[in-house]
Amino acid sequence: MISEEYKKLMDINFEYYKIFYHVAKYGNITKAAAALGSSQPNVTRILKLLESQLDCRLFLREARGVRLTEEGEKLFSHVDAAYRHLLCAEEEIGRRQTQASGVVTIGATETALHLFLLEAIRDFRAGHPQIRIRIHNHATRELLHLLASGKLDFAVVTAPFQTAAPLCREELLSFHEILVGGTQYLSLGQKQESLRTFLQYPWIGLGKGTVTHEFYREFFAGCGLAMELAMEVATSDLMIPLIQNNLGIGFVPKPLAQPLLDTHKLVQLHPACTPPPRRLELLHDKRRIKSAAADILYRYLKQAG
Repeated sequence: MISEEYKKLMDINFEYYKIFYHVAKYGNITKAAAALGSSQPNVTRILKLLESQLDCRLFLREARGVRLTEEGEKLFSHVDAAYRHLLCAEEEIGRRQTQASGVVTIGATETALHLFLLEAIRDFRAGHPQIRIRIHNHATRELLHLLASGKLDFAVVTAPFQTAAPLCREELLSFHEILVGGTQYLSLGQKQESLRTFLQYPWIGLGKGTVTHEFYREFFAGCGLAMELAMEVATSDLMIPLIQNNLGIGFVPKPLAQPLLDTHKLVQLHPACTPPPRRLELLHDKRRIKSAAADILYRYLKQAG
């Protein structure tokens, strides 16, 4: 049976005990407030609230500060033990974060790899060299299948796409894709044209069965047009070299095209109808528990996005 006194202690805000602990430790309200990053009036107010809720006096004022009453001494013995226990827990978790090792298997689309993952993993490895990473580079639909079958810890994929309920989705970043061509299309990039105008030129894009192909098929249909590709590629990293060599035009992620636009190796084209932004998303299966190493990398990527 839980006593009423214990219930009263549990109902009190933990922050009150934290302030009580620091005042008792320093024996001075001003010093405790400075250590807590708070103000003296706020610390004094909290102490009065704590004393009111416990229905006893905890401190006696002295010339140079405060000292604990008998009731305050009893409370401090318990709060001190609890506070030290929490600090030990923080240290243990901190060691787990820095010392965790193992292998993490992740999946990534080509776009996710170049727009986000390569740089993020480079920075992560600098701080966690003991964690080994395996990367499976596939199209979105294949990565979803691998994730659902338990062959990946998590995946970074290009949206939009449809998923089943057990998969948890978290957006990392959004990006725009722009229409570009090689240098022979320089004059074509001087002004905005209707999307229909650009259909007279050869188009390059990802092949049927990919999420990107479906995305652009729907985009063209929304503009009242049918998409016809002169050249289909299996992965998005093949598109820019082909376009750069004047084999056709196509939509590519702006961050990947920008360096070649700046050096005049690609030309940006300006259709009146432009595609909506796309997203990179971080996915994991809620039914499966991640290892310590996978959990550390997962949370790192969420923060880096």
